[in-house]
Amino acid sequence: MSRKVKKYRKTGETEIDLELNLDGSGTTYIDTPVPFLNHMLNLFAKHGLFDLKLEAKGDVEIDDHHTVEDIGIVLGQAIKEAIGDKIGIKRYGSKFIPMDEALLHTVLDLGGRYYLNFSVDGLKDRVGEFDTELVKEFFIAVAFNGEMNLHIRKVEGENTHHIIEGIFKAFGRALDEAVTIDNRISGVMSTKGKL
Repeated sequence: MSRKVKKYRKTGETEIDLELNLDGSGTTYIDTPVPFLNHMLNLFAKHGLFDLKLEAKGDVEIDDHHTVEDIGIVLGQAIKEAIGDKIGIKRYGSKFIPMDEALLHTVLDLGGRYYLNFSVDGLKDRVGEFDTELVKEFFIAVAFNGEMNLHIRKVEGENTHHIIEGIFKAFGRALDEAVTIDNRISGVMSTKGKL
């Protein structure tokens, strides 16, 4: 079963071309006009062992909001499409990631119901040129379009870069756990028999 997906989305604000392989090795090619997001998506794919190819253009002369949010939309759609009928997947994933003084926890459920709990306080407004409030906007878009229940929690942390880096690493590892196929699972991981 191939779990590779190609997605393309063009609006008046952005143009996004994305390829995702859930059963990859962490190989990436990421080219967007938001360098900090490029770095974070590289970490996400590396730690989730996903192959990710992403080329994006956006109206960053206004700000990075549309580009970051729309990449989240397309990534969420790609995850949803790649897991398909969800037969045999573990469905749930949970990972703690330490990053120096920071400790992050991400938990997710691919059961098909959208929810985001983003309990991350104390971020500085910017990391370099990157507006840190866009991290939450990105994950709103991923969770909604991926139809996942996603909880992201800062346990400890002071350095904004470390906190955000821990979030993306933990998300990649939790997603890898959730999409893992377990041969002991018959059908989908639900007593209802349907997700």
